[in-house]
Amino acid sequence: MDKEIALKLDGKIERLTNKTFKFDERIKEGWFSAVYFLKTKEIAEKKHPNNEVIMQFFQKENAVLCGTDEAIALIQTFADHPELLEIHSLKDGDQISPFETVLTIKGPYQAFGYLEGIIDGILSRRTSVATNVYNVVKAGRTSGKQKPIIFMGDRDDHYTQQAGDGYAAFIGGSTAQATHAMNEWWGKQGMGTMPHALIQLFEGDVVEAAKAYHDVYPEDNLMVLVDYNNDVITDALKVAREFGETLKGVRLDTSNNMVDKYFLRNQHIMGSFDPRGVNPELIYALRHALDKEGYQHVKIIASGGFTEEKIRKFEQLNVPVDLYGVGRSLLEIKVGFTGDSVVLNGKPESKFGRIYRPNPRLEQVAMTKK
Repeated sequence: MDKEIALKLDGKIERLTNKTFKFDERIKEGWFSAVYFLKTKEIAEKKHPNNEVIMQFFQKENAVLCGTDEAIALIQTFADHPELLEIHSLKDGDQISPFETVLTIKGPYQAFGYLEGIIDGILSRRTSVATNVYNVVKAGRTSGKQKPIIFMGDRDDHYTQQAGDGYAAFIGGSTAQATHAMNEWWGKQGMGTMPHALIQLFEGDVVEAAKAYHDVYPEDNLMVLVDYNNDVITDALKVAREFGETLKGVRLDTSNNMVDKYFLRNQHIMGSFDPRGVNPELIYALRHALDKEGYQHVKIIASGGFTEEKIRKFEQLNVPVDLYGVGRSLLEIKVGFTGDSVVLNGKPESKFGRIYRPNPRLEQVAMTKK
């Protein structure tokens, strides 16, 4: 694994380098660029080769920026004579405001202009994920204590996005990522315990599945999935009685269209809340059952349909969740970037309504000859 990775040192994040990224070589051929950019590149080369433009990139939300290092590496890799370009940029992890300029590129349009749409896409996706994770992490400390967040977005998008999304989740503040690929850019490993498929192999016997897991991975903290039989309290107590102090946590992932058997056995408590899925009343009951038998050390991990809003609600109610697993909601693209050429040959020149917006927070980035 490439050692040139992002590390949090002294509260700052070092820039990723060209070696981090695995770009498709067809970018150079214009395969991923809108055709009108390619035509403009050719026209500029033939009709106006001595131009110099400044292109700036912005978006319209309060957000956590991510994707700048990837965009800079893209320019370094595919622009013509990148050493002649002047680039200024904010850094991944910076909090940004609506319309704030986050990146500028100065140089001949034909040297880099065809990369505009790709840069927009990189910044939009990475910033969206980082911002979504940041907001979920923020929701996770509503009660005053920061609850860890595991990024579990591997099944919600194409696998080729995992490295970038995992890095963006790291920038946003997630505690861990589900796959090794999600950790590739920042040098960690994936984290996880057991899926429902493992329990299925043992015909629904959660204790036997947990024994097998512990036998094969004795160094792991034992975290057992307990919703397979839709009876989380019964199964959590079974594994707690079997493993005692060795059991570190239980995870419930009850589907949002299911009602746990605990409520079916105790129908007198129903009627004032939605009993489906992972809900506050189920977790209160699980915590009470574990504590009653002396298993106060067992942590509760909740996953399945969690969003920023749901986590904030749980925290406002002081629901005793110790860790949240979140996936799909973190991958929603909510931030869109725009690149605009706003200066031509040293003079303001841009689409009506767009102006050059210098940003004193930008730092110049050293570009080298390929």
